[in-house]
Amino acid sequence: MADTRKSKNDEAYVCVGMITAPHGVRGAVRVKSYTVDPDNLVGYGPLFDAKGRLKYKLSPVGHVRDQLIAKIEGVDDRDGAERLRGTKLHVPRAALPETVEEDEFYLADLVGLKAFHVDGSVFGTVRGVADFGAGDVIEVALEEAKGKVVVLPFTKEVVPDVVLSERKMVVNPPEGLLQDEDGPGNRSRRPNKSRKDSQADRDSDAVTADAVGAETATGSGKEA
Repeated sequence: MADTRKSKNDEAYVCVGMITAPHGVRGAVRVKSYTVDPDNLVGYGPLFDAKGRLKYKLSPVGHVRDQLIAKIEGVDDRDGAERLRGTKLHVPRAALPETVEEDEFYLADLVGLKAFHVDGSVFGTVRGVADFGAGDVIEVALEEAKGKVVVLPFTKEVVPDVVLSERKMVVNPPEGLLQDEDGPGNRSRRPNKSRKDSQADRDSDAVTADAVGAETATGSGKEA
């Protein structure tokens, strides 16, 4: 999700980066950051796994191409760094700065919003946000089909309006989505122009279902 995960105490965690590989033989790692400036990653303080159980304290030591090189407390050799390959790094939602504009929001804020059809009828509840490599998508648990979840591209065409103050959004699902052969639970995605004006440079494998990233939106997605 983009995604946004919750710990046992229901605190939301937002993915802000991923450890991509070891660097050298002394325990340093390469980190793909999903923030505007890769160095912002260490400004949030300790980073966590998706459930907030494991803590990673990073100290930046350099850069290589678009990735941050960092040492992680307690990791002193290449073997230890190798074991962290693919680890996704999260921060508590509360650690992110508050948005300023009324129509500016973090993608994590979409979780829990009630989704309504353009005609005003209830569509469902947003369960998660993710990026599978082709742009942000939202997972919506359907109101009229309990247990069924559909995936919608987070584009202006499909999600024309988000009203955080009322904890709701308006959706216009692609034609035929709910009549697909597999029914409402079908998770197929359709290509759409991204709703976001800009988005963090992500590693497609890193993002999968686990990286909404620390992005906000101005009617879309603004980065941290």
